[in-house]
Amino acid sequence: MSSPTSVPDDDAYWQRPDPAAESLGRPEPAPPARPVEYQGPPRADPPPADWRPPTIAHPPSPRQMPPQNFEAIDDAEGSARTVTYGIGLVAGAVSLIIVCLLCARIVF
Repeated sequence: MSSPTSVPDDDAYWQRPDPAAESLGRPEPAPPARPVEYQGPPRADPPPADWRPPTIAHPPSPRQMPPQNFEAIDDAEGSARTVTYGIGLVAGAVSLIIVCLLCARIVF
């Protein structure tokens, strides 16, 4: 679209074009394309026979684990449980004392 050379009408830019104008003709539709059949994936060349690196070192077989002392494990778990419960009881008692002190301070 070229720039107007005269004083433009404010609405002229927004008006619809003349429907009889030849420039508004639709292009002719393209001929339908012929469907292409899928040929499958391309063939891959097989790898060469010596494509893997040579194996130099063989790792030793795993060692045997020492036998476990189940009685010692149970004793350790029991003492750990006792320590955990003890710490929990002390923390609960301290928390209860702090809450009681705060409530007493609010009341009095």
